[in-house]
Amino acid sequence: MSGTMDYPIARRPGFDPPAEFASLRAQAPVCPVSLRHGQQAHLVTRYDDVRAVLRDHGRFSSDPGTPGFPQLRPVVDRKAAPGSFLVTDPPEHTRYRRMLTGEFTVRRMAALRPEVERITRERLAALRSGPRPADLVGGFALPVPSDVICLLLGVPITDQEFFSTRSRAHLDRSLSAPQVQAALDELHGYLADLIRSRRATPADDLISRLVQDPGLSDEEAVGMTVLLLVGGHETTANSIALSVLALQRDRTWWEALVASPDLVDDAVEELLRFLSPVHHGVVRAVARDAVVGGTALAAGEGVIASLFAANRDPAAFPDPDRLDLRRDARAHLAFGSGVHQCIGHSLARLEMRVALRALVTDLPDLRVAVPFEEVEFKFDAPIYGLRSLPVTW
Repeated sequence: MSGTMDYPIARRPGFDPPAEFASLRAQAPVCPVSLRHGQQAHLVTRYDDVRAVLRDHGRFSSDPGTPGFPQLRPVVDRKAAPGSFLVTDPPEHTRYRRMLTGEFTVRRMAALRPEVERITRERLAALRSGPRPADLVGGFALPVPSDVICLLLGVPITDQEFFSTRSRAHLDRSLSAPQVQAALDELHGYLADLIRSRRATPADDLISRLVQDPGLSDEEAVGMTVLLLVGGHETTANSIALSVLALQRDRTWWEALVASPDLVDDAVEELLRFLSPVHHGVVRAVARDAVVGGTALAAGEGVIASLFAANRDPAAFPDPDRLDLRRDARAHLAFGSGVHQCIGHSLARLEMRVALRALVTDLPDLRVAVPFEEVEFKFDAPIYGLRSLPVTW
């Protein structure tokens, strides 16, 4: 395959990856691409290569200040914002991440489960009591993880709508760069006030525990909290809605979960692999000369590690474009890999499992209320999802 293609690559409605991924894996697994700001980068599409890039933080930098860092967002990041551990390298990344590790342990998630179940029940009851068809995205998939992350952070329930709309703007590719920046500025201002309040009067929430660290500035605390907020509800919300649509698309799987809700836990892993909502991939800058998939990369070049392409690699997952809830998909890369693996992956799994179990148990007759062709997908967003999903029962 020759020439330089534009990236992101356009995709069709539904769950199939761009057709180009298969030919790239076979012919050009490390392929030059052109990005929106005029940059050039290398797109990596094979599972083993993507995993190798993600796990080598010495050669592949997450810091936007590193020369060659690929820019996929409308707002160009020239340097990492304080506290933004997703886009920092060790040892700074290690310091930030260590402050949060205790918030997402298996024990902490087990203790949180009753609250997630309560929130899920309440949101599902509200959905069921409203008109039909109902929008599963706006009425359930989005508010459940939003309620949970606001509970964890300690955001007052009266401010959740403000919080949710501003954080979604961060990922909305239909907005201009000034609009995105304005939403981020409002979000930062709100969080700065909340953090100062928690320093003065601590509560039993994540922000209060975070700001107890005397070495953490308010600016760093804001950066960390923004990442938790955006990552803590947008990705999971899209995953829940897409999962329901995928299960309804091949209704035999929906019926299988209705008959055996205990299958949900393992099914979530295959759904994450199949859906790969972070479909534009993870960006890195080459900090030291490296070789990936037989291709030499020089320091100062950019790399895009495609989680979606990796999760559909037949070398890692046979018959990868077929949803198979019996598959052992635990090796998927939907949450990344290495030191930058999504810190909230246990929370996301918990929310998806509780939400899907509640739906197949309490609404076994749920069905999509419009033809598949009329479902609106968010093609341009960095996190793939649905704008709405009309359902009835």
